[in-house]
Amino acid sequence: MSRALHAEWTKLRTLPSTGWLLAALAAVTVLVGAAVTGAVDTSHCATPAGCAEDTPRLALSGVRIAQVAAVALGALAVGGEYAAGTIGVTLTAVPRRVTVLAAKAAVVSGAVAASGTAGVLGAVAAGRLILPRNGFTPEHGYPLLSPADGATARAAFGTVLYLVLTALLALGAGAALRDSAAAITAVLALLWIVPVLASLVADDTWQRRLDRFAPMTAGLAVQSTRSLERLPIGPWAGLGVLAAYAVAALLAGGARFAARDA
Repeated sequence: MSRALHAEWTKLRTLPSTGWLLAALAAVTVLVGAAVTGAVDTSHCATPAGCAEDTPRLALSGVRIAQVAAVALGALAVGGEYAAGTIGVTLTAVPRRVTVLAAKAAVVSGAVAASGTAGVLGAVAAGRLILPRNGFTPEHGYPLLSPADGATARAAFGTVLYLVLTALLALGAGAALRDSAAAITAVLALLWIVPVLASLVADDTWQRRLDRFAPMTAGLAVQSTRSLERLPIGPWAGLGVLAAYAVAALLAGGARFAARDA
């Protein structure tokens, strides 16, 4: 396993796309989060305290776009080798396919976790600077954002886990489909289309049910720090739904990876 991990890390870090994707993941998390946070203030509310904005969620909203980089990295970790024709060499060096896939999952998870942590901390820091200028001050019931605060810490840590799980979901899809573009398209469609369909449903009960089991909507519930009773699903339970999708994709991808010729 150690040889497989070293080999997968060497392959991942020497790909030109890896550095760009990880940098984009961190940068987009910070920049989009800062842009969204800067666009919201208390002027539209009767009183600043009456806005009831979920400020940690605002600061971390950039992950909705940044997750595209995590999905691409996960899909390329497998699909890229099939496209380049190097998968045969990999399996010659490490014949046990489960070991290969596990090593890829570990390396991708570590890389996305590191980049995601940098982006999330940057987004929280940007929110801490921007929000008070827009009226979201401690005097109005909005504590300064800090990773040391319990609710913000849970939202930040959960956001990093969300990014890791989306990358693993894409890794499983890449192993099953053997094509990076197809895997990226399939995963992004799963993440984005279900919430769109849910918003078109007129029945509130069915809309909540769809939101409860949609991987992106459920997974990002972990960012919420206010009015948790109004959510379709709880923060950690929602992240568990996304984890179930990722595990299912890895099991399906692993089964096809093990059963088919390279």
